[in-house]
Amino acid sequence: MHRINTTLGDWNSQADGVALFAQTPAPLVFLTAADTDIQTLAAAVTKLPMGFPAFRVANLLQLQQQIVIDTYAEDVLEKAQVIILRLLGGRSYWSYGLEVVRETVQRTGAALIVIPGDDAIDPDLIAHSTVPLAAGNQLWRYFLEGGVENAIDALLFTSDLCFHTTYNPQPPQVVPRVGLYAWESGKRAEGAEEAITNYQLPITNYQLPKIGILFYRAHYLAGNTKVIDDLCQTLAAKNLTPVPVFVSSLRDPEVQADVLSYFQPQDEAAIQFLLNTTSFSLTRLESEVRNCRGGFSEDNYQTTNSSAIEPVRTGVKEEFQSKITPHASTGGTPATQWLQNPKSKIDSLAPSPQPPAPHLWQQLDVPILQVILSSSPLPAWEASFQGLSPRDIGMNVALPEVDGRIISRAVSFKAVQSWNSVLETNVVVYESVRDRLEFVAELTQRWVRLRSRPPKARKIALILANYPNRDGRLANGVGLDTPASCIEILQALQQAGYQVENPPQTGDELIQRLTSGATNDPDSQWRSHPQQLSWQEYQQYFATLPEAVQQGIASRWGNERAEGAEEATTNYQLPITNYQLPIPGIQLGNIFVGIQPARGYDRDPALNYHAPDLEPPHTYLAFYYWIRHHFDADAVVHVGKHGNLEWLPGKSVALSSQCYPEVALGAMPHLYPFIVNDPGEGSQAKRRAQAVIIDHLTPPMTRAELYGGLQQLEALVDEYYEAQSLDPSRLPAITDRIWQLLKQENLDLELERESAKRTGGTEEAEEAEGAKIPFVSRQLPITNYQLPITNYQLPINQLDGYLCELKEAQIRDGLHVFGQCPQGQQLRDLIVAIARQPNAYQPGITRAIAQAWGLDFDPLTADFSTQLSTTNAQIISAKTQKSCHTIGDAIEVLEQHAAELVEQLISDQLPITHYLLPITNSLNWIRDRLLPALEQTQQEITNLIRGLDGRYVPSGASGAPTRGRPEVLPTGKNFYSVDIRAIPTETAWDIGRKAAEALIERYTQERGEYPQTLGLSIWGTSTMRTGGDDIAEALALLGVRPVWDGISRRVVDFEILPMSVLARPRVDVTLRISGFFRDAFPNLIDLFDSAVVAVSQLDEPPAQNPLAAKAKQETQFWQSAGLTPEQAQERSLYRVFGSKPGAYGAGLQGLIEAQNWTDDRDLARAYINWSCYAYSRNSEGRAAPEAFEQRLAQMQIVLHNQDNREHDLLDSDDYYQFQGGLTVAVRAIQGKNPQTYFGDNSIPANPRIRDLKAEIARVYRSRVINPKWIAGVMRHGYKGAFEMAATVDYLFAYDATANCVEDYMYQGIAAAYLFDPAVQEFVQQKNPWALRDMAERLIEAQQRGLWQVTPEVIDKLRAIAHQAEGAIEEK
Repeated sequence: MHRINTTLGDWNSQADGVALFAQTPAPLVFLTAADTDIQTLAAAVTKLPMGFPAFRVANLLQLQQQIVIDTYAEDVLEKAQVIILRLLGGRSYWSYGLEVVRETVQRTGAALIVIPGDDAIDPDLIAHSTVPLAAGNQLWRYFLEGGVENAIDALLFTSDLCFHTTYNPQPPQVVPRVGLYAWESGKRAEGAEEAITNYQLPITNYQLPKIGILFYRAHYLAGNTKVIDDLCQTLAAKNLTPVPVFVSSLRDPEVQADVLSYFQPQDEAAIQFLLNTTSFSLTRLESEVRNCRGGFSEDNYQTTNSSAIEPVRTGVKEEFQSKITPHASTGGTPATQWLQNPKSKIDSLAPSPQPPAPHLWQQLDVPILQVILSSSPLPAWEASFQGLSPRDIGMNVALPEVDGRIISRAVSFKAVQSWNSVLETNVVVYESVRDRLEFVAELTQRWVRLRSRPPKARKIALILANYPNRDGRLANGVGLDTPASCIEILQALQQAGYQVENPPQTGDELIQRLTSGATNDPDSQWRSHPQQLSWQEYQQYFATLPEAVQQGIASRWGNERAEGAEEATTNYQLPITNYQLPIPGIQLGNIFVGIQPARGYDRDPALNYHAPDLEPPHTYLAFYYWIRHHFDADAVVHVGKHGNLEWLPGKSVALSSQCYPEVALGAMPHLYPFIVNDPGEGSQAKRRAQAVIIDHLTPPMTRAELYGGLQQLEALVDEYYEAQSLDPSRLPAITDRIWQLLKQENLDLELERESAKRTGGTEEAEEAEGAKIPFVSRQLPITNYQLPITNYQLPINQLDGYLCELKEAQIRDGLHVFGQCPQGQQLRDLIVAIARQPNAYQPGITRAIAQAWGLDFDPLTADFSTQLSTTNAQIISAKTQKSCHTIGDAIEVLEQHAAELVEQLISDQLPITHYLLPITNSLNWIRDRLLPALEQTQQEITNLIRGLDGRYVPSGASGAPTRGRPEVLPTGKNFYSVDIRAIPTETAWDIGRKAAEALIERYTQERGEYPQTLGLSIWGTSTMRTGGDDIAEALALLGVRPVWDGISRRVVDFEILPMSVLARPRVDVTLRISGFFRDAFPNLIDLFDSAVVAVSQLDEPPAQNPLAAKAKQETQFWQSAGLTPEQAQERSLYRVFGSKPGAYGAGLQGLIEAQNWTDDRDLARAYINWSCYAYSRNSEGRAAPEAFEQRLAQMQIVLHNQDNREHDLLDSDDYYQFQGGLTVAVRAIQGKNPQTYFGDNSIPANPRIRDLKAEIARVYRSRVINPKWIAGVMRHGYKGAFEMAATVDYLFAYDATANCVEDYMYQGIAAAYLFDPAVQEFVQQKNPWALRDMAERLIEAQQRGLWQVTPEVIDKLRAIAHQAEGAIEEK
């Protein structure tokens, strides 16, 4: 078993070497991760009686690496008689160390006392103690109460217990858990007595706005409060009155009540804002709740699994419950209350129709700013692109986000105060950083200003994203009709009392007014400039920026003063007229609607090749400066996923003054409507731009159904089945008609791929043997492809199944409008889409119907083309009078019946009690939970207005509602993501394992051999959404399984599966991670890298372990090239690559947009330049292009996964940039395409692997040219045409990079979008830029050889482009 450690933070870490922790032995050793423990013990040791046994104290953060732990155990722990381990967060925080300590005391016979580091009882942890539980409990209570006097008594108690002395200390003395801190007096607590007397000191001068501050009581008792004093002084300098309160644990209801009394006193003004420095979260993590629930499982959705609660009552927990000493306060601690009645606690967590009692944050109803006290030293933060250690990200970012706290900055860092020669350890305290305190204070001041101003006086900036930088693509917002949503927001602001002058009435009118002035489009620069900023004023502002920022921007964009407009344009590439910089947007009284400026790649397309960390241009900074200082905005609202501000270069989190998101936005209140199913990119805005997310619903989802030729094919298939049983003589004629229609609709190519999947062999292999032969010709005896096909030769079930798959595909039915719940058929279809997947409360509506009817297949996992059994066909016929031949036919019936039930339920015409139990469960849940949640979609608007009032926006879970996550509803919440320590979750591991098995089976069937090498792109947002499906699959392919710890189920370890268990060769996996994955999951980079190293060291045959074989060969190669053995080995094991530290993306979007490429080599060069930075335990983004190209040269498979069907691979540029980019890079190096697979994990119980071409074909058929989808987007005017143009761009770019689009697809798009008179007229009227762009993109496809088409078609497209230009000029 290979042990890893998920707590990687270390205040004195040395990235390039191992720092051994040297101490001399002593009889007593105290191990803790809390610096306050060390501070308190350092004060206590001077007051111990003479002759007290010597003891040592070690900080666990200095005992992280295995070799350090092993050495310390050998040098110090082996000689100890007593070891006390105080562990915060359970054994998972120091699992390897705990194992070593246990093994040590088993050998030496020393006493081991393991106690939790907080007030949460952890029976699993305490069970490792060798002393009586009652004794361990008493020692825990000494440290739980805290203070120097209790620390002295704890040591004396330990001596009496283990060394048989007779000090007889007093029992633990109760110290108040909450109190006011008298910061003005500068006093420090030196013991329990002072803590008791000082905690109630009154604070005066409440005339100014009061700002609450929460910090840990442990810091107060230890005297580690300098950073709190500095924070208070900084606030006071801004005419704010600090109200600092120390607390023990915010989860204690009594503490919450006391905090409320200090922050909301009955006869005085309440606080206006809250600064919180405590870690973790008050709100329970969703995983904590789920671990205590029963519910419907994937394996047995008929029963409720309650085993999750049983361990609470077994083993050592029962013994502990009987011996624990009650807390001095009434009712005991929360932990003892849990142990006394765990079931009642579980019941209290289960969702209820009644709203839960408001917690502390809701009662305070003020914004909460998370102020970070970093566990790292200042130099480490300054040098790190990451900003925080994984430990700090978990404790001080990810978990506080669960509470809906606003992530701000790290204001203090660890510094050594002194060396304690008795304890032989450093005493570490917090040292504040002045400019970070100033940022937090200014942000506080601005939030207070927002809250205190009446709505009529508030100024709000609504910012619309714009990329690519064309007028046809304004107001980008994934899944959102952004212009219409802006109208809804403007109307809500007006109704709330904001001064909104002459607002547009429709989204199309908003766009028309925006495009009447200058935008980011180069063709617009000669339009009027309603807002401008003088170049002179901008230069004065620019001179105030940090020196490094000035140098970076000046070196990129120039910095000499312009002598005139012409010179300014030459030197700065800025569109300046009369020394004025345009500010795109319109002012509507106190509301500004602006267009977010371009990043700069549009100005010099060559930057796409070599500038992944491009500094923003002057116009970018000018735009946000104007908003802050000219418009004088009180808050900024970025509308829709996503803009580019949060992706500017800089630290991942805990930004500095030199990080560009801070440079641009400054200390500004920031709200961000964002789609609920994208927690990753939303978290980026929260962590790098202090955003309050207002999540919004996904677009309505619906079944694709069939149309046109596909519908005719379905009718012919039904006719074929009928003729089989009634009149077989008709079969040849029907078969011939089917064949002709297959050819006409180009379905023969798609069925060919289906056949290859089922029978083995690949299209690539067949192409290598000779010319491509259509599918039917290889299956059937046809001469010149014209003769009729006999009935027994037509693969009718396969065709029927494929049509059913297309029919049942989930597509978006239009777009979401902010604050609006879908209505009518859209609401019905969305409910069915969400209820289809099982969850904790119902088995899935189609499964429920199938079970109630007695069908013996699972509609979520069954193969559509499988012939339906006679029994099932008879059941369905009796129930519905419909004839079904395949499982796909039956699933359609189940879907239609589900829609009928939901439609009746919505109209309140459904007698639920008439149905059998499985259906009743689903319908009750829809009626009582799902439908009410959707009907509360108005909360999106409500909570946006609430946030702009300077009030608390409730937090909520995030994820894809249609993938079994209905708990994310209702929307309108400040969503949070996941506990990074629990990834991959056990559910994700199960999905990832199944996906790995499906991929290996597919490849082996097609190629006749096992795969050896694979490249997988992993995104941070999908990792957050799924709990780690992709990283789990990568580990499974390696033959490595995570190990989870105890009740917390955090990943603490991994184990290598032996070949006897794996039963197939390992796969050498290379990861291309996204920038956000790098930022959010450094622990997973460490986990995967550790697994790679471990696998490379196995003694297994090369055929069974290609990774080890290649690592050995490449180590020798790199040594021969001049590297040291250590460097060569490290380079040979690089398997995680990503963009440059502080940069994001894959480099292709701007290149494709600018048309600044010639061939595969250009695209590959850009992708490799952006992606060649190696990440490992010892490397934070080291440029390693040679190592990356080595991986590409050996890569057999390129895989990308999709975890839900609320979007598809032609909905975003990210898919082609990552999978297409990796594919073109492999092709450029190897001279041929790799095997490209697309993993469909949208149904967790049944992960599927498809050829990329097959996935493109499915999306093309089910959505792209589907009249149902086209009609849906046409309801949304300008933004609907935007969606069509984006689809064309993404299809083209996927083809350019992955060679995966057939000619007929371009032809089909041209026919559906441009040649159809009604659609063409719509696009030209609503968004003529989109009409022109689509025509030009299709012409480009022909010019680049991607589309073979007649000149007549190209002429027609050119005419449409000219026609669109004319319409643009008339606007």
